Amino acid sequence: MDFSLSKEHLELQDKAKRFTQEVLFPYEMECEENDGISPETHAIINQKVLDWEFNATNHKKEHGGQGMTLFEQMLVSEQLGQSTGAIWDAVPQPSFPMRFGTQAQIDEYLYPACQNKRRDAYAITEADAGSDPTQCLTTAVKVDGGWKINGEKWYVTVGDVADFILVHAHVDGDVNKAAVFFVEKNAPGVSVKRTPLYTHHFAFKHPEFIFEDVIVGDDKMLGEIGDGFNMTKDWFVEARLGIAARCVGGATRILEVANEFANNRVQFGKPIIEFQAIEFMIADMAMDILAAKSMLYRYCWEISDPDADRKVRHAKAAAMKLWCSEMVGRVADKGVQILGGRGYMRENPVERLARDTRVDRIWEGTSEIQRVIIGGQIKKRGTELYTGW
Repeated sequence: MDFSLSKEHLELQDKAKRFTQEVLFPYEMECEENDGISPETHAIINQKVLDWEFNATNHKKEHGGQGMTLFEQMLVSEQLGQSTGAIWDAVPQPSFPMRFGTQAQIDEYLYPACQNKRRDAYAITEADAGSDPTQCLTTAVKVDGGWKINGEKWYVTVGDVADFILVHAHVDGDVNKAAVFFVEKNAPGVSVKRTPLYTHHFAFKHPEFIFEDVIVGDDKMLGEIGDGFNMTKDWFVEARLGIAARCVGGATRILEVANEFANNRVQFGKPIIEFQAIEFMIADMAMDILAAKSMLYRYCWEISDPDADRKVRHAKAAAMKLWCSEMVGRVADKGVQILGGRGYMRENPVERLARDTRVDRIWEGTSEIQRVIIGGQIKKRGTELYTGW
């Protein structure tokens, strides 16, 4: 077996690394010091994303994207994950389910989003509906010519810069009639309840939205009534793969910074890397990353097959998200410890990544929910889903 990356994959990996270092790194401290990036900075990055051809890596070229496989998307996301302040989110991946839209919806929403001319936000979570989306109380009721949406959504990531929202709602309040609707952010009845502050200094915000008697046309439903949960699951799969890849990238940067510091920091007459306590931490970090990266690359390669079973994709994405998000937490903690006081300074990328990546064990499905998914798949399919080749 040959597990080597192809020439094309190596070139893509290198290109994504250079993009991250040359385009995103220079704005890290702006994001840290201002709890976000300015509209001017966002516009600059937006244009460079197009120039470097990293726009909409997850969508077909005929829809305005780059048409990359899941494996290729992973190679890009891994490098983007080395940036702090989640500036990687200035490199948008329009929500996966939009590819199932009508031609009119693709023309109005997907194609402009793939060209960085529009921006979507996916709204699922609510005050009482997180790990269990069946508890969503947002409703869609049929009215003449369309639908009336009422509800409240929390943690709507990039909701501050998006101009339209994909809203997960239950038709007539029936959990078996989940549906997704395109809603313009400036539509009558849409308002921001509040914009909470969080541990990380994220490039964008996560507002809470209220939808009060919001009227949308029949043409604003994505798919059919009852498609909502499958579409949302598809969105979760892609989101979880992105998290896993960025966690590996973030952990890699932490290790590189910590290793360089340990080799140059002299105490008691020698570099601290010479002390076994530090050497062992470096070794553990490297092995954690090796294991995570091995899983990430293998599983992304497997499920890049367009004919891969949807449930298998979901099951393996859960494993990748769980392992990689918990791995980066362990690596970040050791990185902070190795750097000592410097590791606790916000000017240091290790400190910022320690904060940034903590949320990866929570959003897009907590670690506990990933274990539920994995355990459920083992009950149905046996252990070979995860232990076989």
